Amino acid sequence: MKNFDLSKYKLVESDGVFTLKNNNTTLGFVRFNEISEVEYIFVNPIFRKKGLAKKLLKLVKKKTGKKIILQEPISPLGLKLLESLKKWN
Repeated sequence: MKNFDLSKYKLVESDGVFTLKNNNTTLGFVRFNEISEVEYIFVNPIFRKKGLAKKLLKLVKKKTGKKIILQEPISPLGLKLLESLKKWN
């Protein structure tokens, strides 16, 4: 289900953080800095496996105009994201 439509949700941007919400919960968020280094990314387990993390990273790339840099992942899921990011970044 990679056709996740962000337009149906509220996107909040503040001080290097994109947060995607609906009326009930936070779907996910990404924290980044001006050099496009992603410090933290989270997707609510209910919304995982839908391409949401990649869409959040694309927002960062568009905002900064730079190639995404991920900090060293601290979880197995983060390592998996890092591997998939290498294919499109």
